[in-house]
Amino acid sequence: MATLLDPDAQGRVILVGAGPGDPGLLTVRAVEALRSADVVVHDGLIDPRVLDIAPPGAHRISVAKRRARHTLPQEAINALIVAHVMAGSVVVRLKGGDPFIFGRGGEEVEAVRAAGLTVEVIPGVSAALGCAAEAMLPLTHRDHSSAVTFVAGQCKGLTDQDWSGLAGQGRTLVIYMGVATAEAIADKLIADGVAPDMPVAVLEKGTLPGHRALRTLLADLGAMVAREKVASPAIIVVGEVVELSDAENRLAGYAKVAETMA
Repeated sequence: MATLLDPDAQGRVILVGAGPGDPGLLTVRAVEALRSADVVVHDGLIDPRVLDIAPPGAHRISVAKRRARHTLPQEAINALIVAHVMAGSVVVRLKGGDPFIFGRGGEEVEAVRAAGLTVEVIPGVSAALGCAAEAMLPLTHRDHSSAVTFVAGQCKGLTDQDWSGLAGQGRTLVIYMGVATAEAIADKLIADGVAPDMPVAVLEKGTLPGHRALRTLLADLGAMVAREKVASPAIIVVGEVVELSDAENRLAGYAKVAETMA
């Protein structure tokens, strides 16, 4: 990744991380790649201002994948990328956050290489890092946390996974795609030994207009998400470091929860 992209090169694919949302958080190299694109295959939550960086004649293809609604299955996306590259196009596969953090970037790299093609990956600012920084929420802190774990909140077999030890006691847990399963996540963490009064932050639409950073306790997580009508995209952060953040306290209604814990 030491040399600049060659605008005259043809027939290649570049996986690009678009960052957490704000176009200002794109890397210089991501902008450079977009300007070289013949085809942009992009996720559904990419800001239009980011897409507009590509040349006016570039072909834009949305492969939006949201919960319960898939425009294309992953295999079809892989085939689409390969077909355009083999036709001689510079294909930018534009992904929110970082391609290798819950972005299926690894699967797409495998598919491109299996077709005998080369691929470049340009990292992006992940949602966890960008959204946490905006909320002044340090994921690690010398006095509070020396480890961070990323998990997916909508993965299959959620209740069968062992999440003990992932949050609290000097560890921070970051949960992607967890809004729809927030209550189940809280129940699971408590069942796996995390304290019900562990601080939790929900970072909604981080770095985007209308973003919110909300704080509560683990036992109140599901209820808070419901009463605040939290919508995706959002990440959930669990751990003592949440108390250091600028997230707004949303503990209203927690008294009843506290009574059940007494």
